Amino acid sequence: MDKIFDYAQHPRADELAKGSPIKTADLRKVDQASGLTRFNARVGLRVTLIVGTMWCAYLFGFIALFALPSAIKQGTFYVVVWISSSFLQLVLLPIIIVGQNIQAAAADKRSEETYKDAEAVLAEARAIQSHLEAQDGAITNIITHLESLVAAIEPTPTA
Repeated sequence: MDKIFDYAQHPRADELAKGSPIKTADLRKVDQASGLTRFNARVGLRVTLIVGTMWCAYLFGFIALFALPSAIKQGTFYVVVWISSSFLQLVLLPIIIVGQNIQAAAADKRSEETYKDAEAVLAEARAIQSHLEAQDGAITNIITHLESLVAAIEPTPTA
């Protein structure tokens, strides 16, 4: 008797077994870039790491406060300009970067957890497949045995 079912593993299962979760740092591909691109990436990352701190936000806020007395003396329009251009832009930039860094770290963590979940599901599916193959073998043996019993009991037709 032939097998009851022929299992064909999905190609993505092999890809999953070979890889690892993609993280934010993997997407920069700095190691594959030219020298100038690598330099620019390093400088950009360094500036982002420095500017993207709450200490930098406090420093920028303190610097912006130096211009406030002058803006107040010049009138309401200049106070609005100071708030929108000096204070908000200077202070919000590092705060936004801090938030984005936290979100990127959370996304990396979610990616890693999702990858681990996928690995676990794949392992469970493989265990189920092995179990089903064992059941198929047992069912095939039972059918073969029953067919031999029926053949032994049934009279053979005479021609």
